[in-house]
Order: sequence, then C-alpha cells, then structure tokens
Amino acid sequence: MIKNMRHAGLVVRDLDISLVFYQELLGLSVFKRMKEKGHYIERVVGITGASLEWVKLQAADGSLLELIQYNSTTDTPQKVKNAPSDQLGCSHVAFTVKNLDLLHKTLVDKGYNCNSEPQMSPDGMVKVMYCHDPDGIILELVEELQ
Repeated sequence: MIKNMRHAGLVVRDLDISLVFYQELLGLSVFKRMKEKGHYIERVVGITGASLEWVKLQAADGSLLELIQYNSTTDTPQKVKNAPSDQLGCSHVAFTVKNLDLLHKTLVDKGYNCNSEPQMSPDGMVKVMYCHDPDGIILELVEELQ
C-alpha cells in the first residue's frame, strides 16, 4: 500500500527558533513554508479552530522534515522538557551527518542537550548520538564511517 515516505512532522513552539537550529546547525534548507486555517485544516488535524504555520525542510538527499507551529493552541507548555528515549509514539528522528564530533561540540557550545558524546557502534560502522532540539524533541545523529 505505501509507495514512499513523504515526510516526518514535528510540532514546535516557535518556527523561527526551530529554523535556526535545523538550518544553521544541521544544514537543512527551506523547501516550502505556509500558513493554514479554516475548514480543510480543521478536518485534517481534527482540531476545531486550528490555525497553524508549517515549514518543510529539505536534506541534501531530498528527504523532508516538516515543522508545525499551532497558533490556535493555548495549552502549549512554556518550559521545555527533554523527551525521554522510551516514550510511546514517535521517539526520535534520525539524520545522517558529517563530522559528528564537531557537531556535538557545536551543539554543546550553543547550550543544546546531548545524551552523551558520540558513541562508536559495536560493529565500528557508525558513530551515534542522541541530542534534543529547542523543544526537547530527540534527534538521532549518525556518522557513517565506512
């Protein structure tokens, strides 16, 4: 039934803050940005009165990540809590990166939380690290060594 993976979507509190992280630190580029409200989007997301803005970010290989900011939601937590790795539902999004050691240093220097320094996989094929974006969402960053 499924033909391909279209994109992964993440709900964020502030698109502009998230864009700094995903564009400047991770190197994704804006593919498309749009505001939506009205009957269509209310029906799609199942929220009466939904008003949102989204941006689709593109990686070098053409894959897409969608960031969504709901402007109609009043119960958005103000304090960021880093998501635990074992939460139910979508636990993380994984990206292949270049030079994970340098990216780790950059993220830590900018005040972002990383669960650890980059770890070598048991088979020695990759280095892997979990970090958290500005909203506490887990990202798995992987550097292929072979």
